[in-house]
Amino acid sequence: MSSNAIYTSLLRPPVLHILRAAGFHATKPAVLDTLVDLTARYLILLASNSATHAQENHNDLVLTVTDVRMALQDVGALWPQKSAMEENVMGEEDMRGVDKFVKWMMGEENREIRRVAGLIENEDPIPGIEVPAGRDDFLTALKKKHNKTGESSRFQGTVMGTAAEEKPIRIEGGPVESLQDWGASLRATFLKENTPPSRQSSLAPTSSTGSPLTPI
Repeated sequence: MSSNAIYTSLLRPPVLHILRAAGFHATKPAVLDTLVDLTARYLILLASNSATHAQENHNDLVLTVTDVRMALQDVGALWPQKSAMEENVMGEEDMRGVDKFVKWMMGEENREIRRVAGLIENEDPIPGIEVPAGRDDFLTALKKKHNKTGESSRFQGTVMGTAAEEKPIRIEGGPVESLQDWGASLRATFLKENTPPSRQSSLAPTSSTGSPLTPI
């Protein structure tokens, strides 16, 4: 399965839960695929804009709240909102869009979505919808269901787990023991074959007195 197919498969359950929380009880596969594609495109646009603002604001890819806010403003999620240039001219920060967005996210219209996501307690369960108790979202509950041993290492190094620790790969049966040594050997061989003899003599190691050293 390709990486795109994996991410699409992981995105389908959240879209289904959002549709259920909005009151839909069924949908056609083509409609679901379209909504998943639109959601993926929106998230990619939001992430790329956040990375662009992070690079412009502080010359790295460590996102801050300001970077995400500017990206949300780019995609039209914050409205009404003055642009950064208008805020600089007026000398004050316009928080209307942010306040309205937070109010919309934390309002009653999105309460069911927050409950399905595990952000609030499951007070009034809906028949037919299994929502994990406490604050576990559906993906965490699904991982616990298929990992009965309780070992988090099962998903380590995958898109659903933590990053795997980098370990040196040892090569057996050859003149080198690691990929780093093999790469260094290749680079040394390439330089030796592509350096003129006159240049090689000038690059030869010398002693402290300046005379070339005799290889042993």
